[in-house]
Amino acid sequence: MKTLQPKAVWQFFHEITQIPRPSKKEQRIIAYLTDFAQEHGLESKTDEVGNVLICKPATNGYENKVTIILQAHIDMVCEKNSDTVFNFDTDAIQTYIDGDWVKAHGTTLGGDNGIGMAMMLAVLASRDLQHPALECLFTVDEETGLTGAFALDNKLLTGKVLINLDSEDDGIIFIGCAGGIDTTATMNYLPEKSPENYFAFTVSVKGLTGGHSGDDIEKGRGNANKILNRFLWTLNKQTDLRLSSFNGGNLRNAIPREATATALIPWAEKENVRVLFNHFINDLETEIGDVEPNLNLNLESENIPETVIDKKSSDALLNALYACSHGVIAMSRDMKGLVETSTNLASVKMQEGNNILITTSQRSSVESSKYDIMQQVESVFNLCGATVTHGDGYPGWKPNLKSNILQTAQTSYKKQFGEEAQIRAIHAGLECGLFLEKYPQLDMISIGPQMYGVHSPDERLSISSTEKCWKWLVQILAARY
Repeated sequence: MKTLQPKAVWQFFHEITQIPRPSKKEQRIIAYLTDFAQEHGLESKTDEVGNVLICKPATNGYENKVTIILQAHIDMVCEKNSDTVFNFDTDAIQTYIDGDWVKAHGTTLGGDNGIGMAMMLAVLASRDLQHPALECLFTVDEETGLTGAFALDNKLLTGKVLINLDSEDDGIIFIGCAGGIDTTATMNYLPEKSPENYFAFTVSVKGLTGGHSGDDIEKGRGNANKILNRFLWTLNKQTDLRLSSFNGGNLRNAIPREATATALIPWAEKENVRVLFNHFINDLETEIGDVEPNLNLNLESENIPETVIDKKSSDALLNALYACSHGVIAMSRDMKGLVETSTNLASVKMQEGNNILITTSQRSSVESSKYDIMQQVESVFNLCGATVTHGDGYPGWKPNLKSNILQTAQTSYKKQFGEEAQIRAIHAGLECGLFLEKYPQLDMISIGPQMYGVHSPDERLSISSTEKCWKWLVQILAARY
C-alpha cells in the first residue's frame, strides 16, 4: 500500500492496519494517535472514555473562516472466516491488493473506519494544504455501542461544521441516517441425557456474503441463523427432533454468515433427514442462489452428545427464531430507494449456565417506527418465555437540504470532477445523530470512498475511489466556507 496514491493517506492506513483495535480494546490506537499529535507539535486531548481530539491551526488566509470538525471512529468490526487462524487482539491485519481493491486475508480489513482516520491524519500532517482551523475527533467503540459518541462532552468541540468520514459510497453526500436499538433475549433450558437409539448429526450453513446490517439489509442476502433454523423447524414438524446445540452469527450489526447446530432424530428417520436436506438445498438455491452463489450447507453424522436441550425449550427456541423478523420492514416514502425500517437477527449463542442468548438489532429513520419494530421483536420472545432487554439506542439524523456545508461539498465536487454529487440518507447508523443532540447547531455531512462487504471478511476498499475522495476533501477544506 505504501506505493499507492495519495501516498500519505495509504501510509497512515497501512500503519493503522498494523495496530489491533477491536471495539472496547482501542488502547493501542489511542496511544498511536496521541504520539502522532506530539510528534507533529499538535494540541491533543483524550477524554475519560478514550475519544481523542487533535487540533490544527488555520493556514494563512483562513484564520477567520469557520472551524471544521473532521470525525471518524477508531475501532473496527472483527470478523473472520471460520477456517482463518487470527487473533484480533494481537495480530496485524494481513492486507493485499487485488486490482483496484485493498483486501485482507480471511478477515475484515478495517477500512471502516480506518480510511477515514488515515485521511484525517494526512490532513493533520500536511504542510501544503489550505484549510481553516481543524478539530479532528477520533471516537471509540462506534461499532458495538457508540460509547464514544454517547460520552462526548458537549463542551469539547468549538466548531460548527462537521464532516463525518464514515460513509462507504463513491460520490455520495449523506445528510441523514437511521437511528437504532438492540434487543436481546435470554432463554433458559434444562439439559437432559441424550435418548438412546437416536442418530446424531451436525448441520452447518457457510459461504454466505453477510455484510452490514444497515447498509446491506435490502440486498436480500441470506441470514445463516434463519436458514439453519428453517431446516430444523421443518424437521421438527416431521419427527422427534432433539436439539443439542445452536450457534450462529457474531456481531449485532453484521448479517450472520455462518451457523451450526447439532441435533438428534430417531434412527428410523435417518434416511428421511437426508432426503429432506437435499430438497431444502434445492429450495434455497432457487430462492437466493443468485445473491448467494457460494452458499454451502452441509450435514454430517456426529457422535451422540451427552445432553440435549429439553423438548419444551427446544421447541420454543425454534418457533421464536422462525417467527422473529429479519430484513426490510418498510421503505421510505420521502426518499426513493431508502430503507426506512429494518431488523437483523444477528446471533444465537449457547452460554454457560444453560442459557441461550439471542441478539438482534433494529433500525429506522422514523423514531416511532424504530420502537415499533423493537416491540414486535420483543413480543416474539416474550411469547416463548425469554427474558428480553434493550440497549440504550441512538437517534437518527434528520436531513437538512439547506445545509451550507452540503452546498460547499456539492460545489467542490462539481469543480473537481465536472459532475454532480448525489445526495442521500443512509440506513446505517452514524454517530451524527448523537453529535447533533449534544451540539444542536452543527451543520453536518458524511462522505467516504467506495467500500463493499464491510463487517465481513469480504470487505474491500477501492484505491481509485480513495484518491478521488481525498481530492474532494481537500477541495472542501480549501473552499472559502
